[in-house]
Amino acid sequence: MKFTLGRDKKLKSRKAIGQLFIEGQSVKEFPIKMIFLPVPKEQEQITKVAFSVPKRNFKHAVDRNRIKRLLREAYRLHQHEFFEDHSQVYNIMFIYMQPKMPDYNKVESKLKKLFLKFKSLHPASDS
Repeated sequence: MKFTLGRDKKLKSRKAIGQLFIEGQSVKEFPIKMIFLPVPKEQEQITKVAFSVPKRNFKHAVDRNRIKRLLREAYRLHQHEFFEDHSQVYNIMFIYMQPKMPDYNKVESKLKKLFLKFKSLHPASDS
């Protein structure tokens, strides 16, 4: 089992991100919001993710980048737990909403709770 978050797993397409914000659903576990959109398996083979921190909350790019790094690391280490069966493919955006710098343990625990909420809403994605 690989614990990587490579180029192929990152959501970079402007069109896909725009569609995600227009048609996607969201789940919140403060301070993290997850916007997701199921994608037809013929169109994509793998779940893609993106991470965002609003400039409104953190004026300095180093702070925004630090939070995105924490979010990516927590997701990278636990992605195998979140999408075990791979029956459904998603485009996902994580947004950090609190204007206070978090530590890794808080980010990790909130991300786990967020995915529990997500799985309770979509029992078909469970194995």
